[in-house]
Amino acid sequence: MTNIELAHRVGISAPPCLRRVRALEEAGYIRGYHADLAAEGLGFAVTVFAQVGLASQAEADLQAFERLVATWPEVREAHMLAGETDFLLKIVAADWDSYQRFLSARLTSAPNVAHVKSALVLRASKSAPGVPLGE
Repeated sequence: MTNIELAHRVGISAPPCLRRVRALEEAGYIRGYHADLAAEGLGFAVTVFAQVGLASQAEADLQAFERLVATWPEVREAHMLAGETDFLLKIVAADWDSYQRFLSARLTSAPNVAHVKSALVLRASKSAPGVPLGE
């Protein structure tokens, strides 16, 4: 939405609204803006959540895995977890065969990866970005 529309919604004029938005950006509360793209329409028909277990959880090994994952465009989200699974990755692919190629060529062959458990997304019933402010 435009700054003018936002200002109208919150009941202030545009200049102070813009100053407040800029202050929130500078403070790190607003980290960026994005378009909500339809993955399927852009050729990414498959979404998989991969639970990755590492052989070593030493901090240097965790950071090395995170740096490697950051280079893979198919991985859209990466979360380090407590418990049995070390990382949960959200991965998109054109089709199941493409995912399997990614899995064998990159993920399972990556240094320190001990095991991977894949869960194919059948349908997404909710996808809400951000946090529930004032809802």
